[in-house]
Amino acid sequence: MEKIYLTHPPDINHDDTKEKVIALGYFDGVHIGHQRVIKAGVEMAREKGLQAAVMTFHPHPSMVLKQLRKRDNYLTPPDAKAEVIADLGVDLIYFVTFNETFSRLSPQEFVDEYLIKLHAKHVVAGFDYTYGRMAKGNMENIGEYSRKMFSYSVISRVDMDGEKISTTKIRELISDGAVDRAARYLGRPYEMKGVVVHGDKRGRTIGFPTANIQCDAPYVYPANGIYTVQMKANGRWYNGLCSIGIRPTFYDDNQPVTIEVYLLDFNGDLYGEEVTVSWGKKLRDEEKFDNVEDLVAQMENDKVKAICYFSQEDGL
Repeated sequence: MEKIYLTHPPDINHDDTKEKVIALGYFDGVHIGHQRVIKAGVEMAREKGLQAAVMTFHPHPSMVLKQLRKRDNYLTPPDAKAEVIADLGVDLIYFVTFNETFSRLSPQEFVDEYLIKLHAKHVVAGFDYTYGRMAKGNMENIGEYSRKMFSYSVISRVDMDGEKISTTKIRELISDGAVDRAARYLGRPYEMKGVVVHGDKRGRTIGFPTANIQCDAPYVYPANGIYTVQMKANGRWYNGLCSIGIRPTFYDDNQPVTIEVYLLDFNGDLYGEEVTVSWGKKLRDEEKFDNVEDLVAQMENDKVKAICYFSQEDGL
């Protein structure tokens, strides 16, 4: 899948004359609802013999517009988002820089500069997609701005458990530690990518050596606690336990949050390796223990629960 980065005014490659179906959306998380939009675009492109494209934006509009709540972390930072979207069969993804200049475009200017000039012949978006200054453009009035240069289709709301599947809902679930429920909305386990870095190496002295993960992008972190996880390293997946938190048994409350993974079936050195952590299920909250012995006893219990969890998963 090709990646193209655009900043207003867009520097359009005039050699690119391929007609396209463009799926529009911010698509953070690329959840089941987003996937329906993108898959509809891919199917339409294949039917018409056109290029299947996605147009997304970065950073989140809240970082530019005067909103009280800034969204500076992501379920899928740009590279992770592109990776998931590529797996859906998309040929090309546009990353449009969302800045103040872009935010001031009228709906007609957005359509002219970012759809018609890019040779869109069909546009797909969710029912609640908006564009243009003050969100005046939407999928109900897009026909008024199309200049009859493209057709369009609107994907209706997708619900689960009686409520709309949304990035906001998934962020809340993950922040609350409900990573297993979030996986249902995402259509896959929640993942974070990072690099194994040196820690204080305390784990190896108590029989639980851990890989300390430094994330390579600003992800939404699960609530502090102990989780079952799988970690991909050197092209292979390993089962494990993850402790995310401030390690209160050893430190005070002013410590940064760390991510430490103990692998059940691995012995070796992973320092400097790029890894993917796939979150399974929260086992318990982070706790402060009176001594190391109590901590180790609890970790042994966590290990037994994790082994049981993975044995059940393998049996499904």
